[in-house]
Amino acid sequence: MAAIRNGLVLCLILGSLALVLGQLFPLVGPNLLAIGLGMLLPKTISTTPAYQEGLTYSSKTLLQYAVILLGFSLSITEVSQLGLASLPLTLLTISLAFFTALFFGRRLGLSGNLSSLIGFGTAICGGSAILAAAPVLEADSDDIALSLSTIFCFNSLAILIFPLVGHWLQLSDEAFGLWTGTAVNDTSSVVAVGYSYSQEAGDYATIVKLARSLMIVPICLVFGLVKSYQARKQANLSSVIQGFPWFILYFLLASLVRSLGWFPLLILPYTKALSKLFMAMALVGLGSKLSFDQFKQAGPAPFLTGLLSWIAVALASLLLQQVLF
Repeated sequence: MAAIRNGLVLCLILGSLALVLGQLFPLVGPNLLAIGLGMLLPKTISTTPAYQEGLTYSSKTLLQYAVILLGFSLSITEVSQLGLASLPLTLLTISLAFFTALFFGRRLGLSGNLSSLIGFGTAICGGSAILAAAPVLEADSDDIALSLSTIFCFNSLAILIFPLVGHWLQLSDEAFGLWTGTAVNDTSSVVAVGYSYSQEAGDYATIVKLARSLMIVPICLVFGLVKSYQARKQANLSSVIQGFPWFILYFLLASLVRSLGWFPLLILPYTKALSKLFMAMALVGLGSKLSFDQFKQAGPAPFLTGLLSWIAVALASLLLQQVLF
């Protein structure tokens, strides 16, 4: 543990700073700020063994702990009771977002992991979904940073565009809430967009979005099973056991404990805060392995993939409402 202490302390300081700055600049958020602070670290620090082990530990292990703690915030019973009516539309838009990202990402030359993360972030709940899926997919730091940056762009655009379009189309509060809850990526952006339209639209959008967030659980499990199957094809049973992302099972267990009412609600604010801190620390570690040149080399392909996926979901959500409701 002593070997990773310096890097952990560095991530703790910068991660805490990212959380504070994220409160001051909510449109940017702590996730991108943490990556940016990590990227600003001098390469002499990020490559020095005294810091490198702690930075690597944060980017991998702490990220998994953050995802496990996130499970305590997801009550399957509570959210499913509220958002069950929107489930058909949610499932259709999630599938469309994911496969649109895979389709265009492949044609634009993106890696499978990067396309999957952009699709997953667009389909479910932005940065939280990306950070939950990244360790399961064994995605590298470039893919995580690029997908988070892409999702951030469309969260910001949604806050500006969705209310204008909603008023132009004269959508009811319920229709706008359903559209926002199924087509805007990040939870904080859903809240901002929904309540800027009306109190009723905000309430409904939040419920739909929480139900949509629950899909993190089965999709991450599917990702894990696919990775496990690939390992089985390449090696023996021990490799499958070692390669399976066991932290996802702990995530499921945490969600189950919360759903059954066994988790003390007084502790919930602390587990949420600790999960956010671990995520920020992990992203500082990831950012330390990146450079601005890597973003230049990626070019416009990630942005275009995210844009096409986002447009497909936004249009489909509006059209499917006419069919399903």
